Amino acid sequence: MPTSLPNLLTYARIAMVPAVVACFYFDGDAARWWALAIFVLAGITDFFDGYLARAWAQQSNLGRMLDPIADKLLVAAVLLVLTRAGTIAGWSLWAALVILCREILVSGLREFLAEVRVSVPVSQLAKWKTAIQMIAIAFLLAGPAGDKLIPGITETGIALLWAAAILTLYTGYDYFKAGIGHLTGPVKTADPRRAAGQDGKP
Repeated sequence: MPTSLPNLLTYARIAMVPAVVACFYFDGDAARWWALAIFVLAGITDFFDGYLARAWAQQSNLGRMLDPIADKLLVAAVLLVLTRAGTIAGWSLWAALVILCREILVSGLREFLAEVRVSVPVSQLAKWKTAIQMIAIAFLLAGPAGDKLIPGITETGIALLWAAAILTLYTGYDYFKAGIGHLTGPVKTADPRRAAGQDGKP
């Protein structure tokens, strides 16, 4: 149901993406704290939309499609604005690039495997990767504003970002290893009668 609470929470998370980005158009520490607050709120909606959908039996195809898209939009947008702000710079750009590329590649692989009706479950290590990645981004959003309160906030965020990037490479390899047999196998064609329009449908 498009207007169920779990789906509304997912819509809200997507709406928070431009809100986080907008914070970086303002100067000062307050903008950083607002960006962090919105990001944390988005993470809370990420937990509750899935939890409530399962608890209330309101899982839907729309929710299954939008939930991972919302997560990837949020992560990609925040990594980009952190790079623009200079919080992620130098060699750390490679860590961000690894994370972004993996998200795109795994999304493409999952879409392909779904077409051939092959499910690749999310591993426990992949869940840890996601958790570390989100914590790293939270530290980096606080960035210089956080360093004024507790020195080393930005450096901790960068270290966690590299840890997430390393786990990203490992878990990404696991996904491709699970799907490589289907990628290199013969192409499965549709029913020739259906393809030729012989089933009575256009």
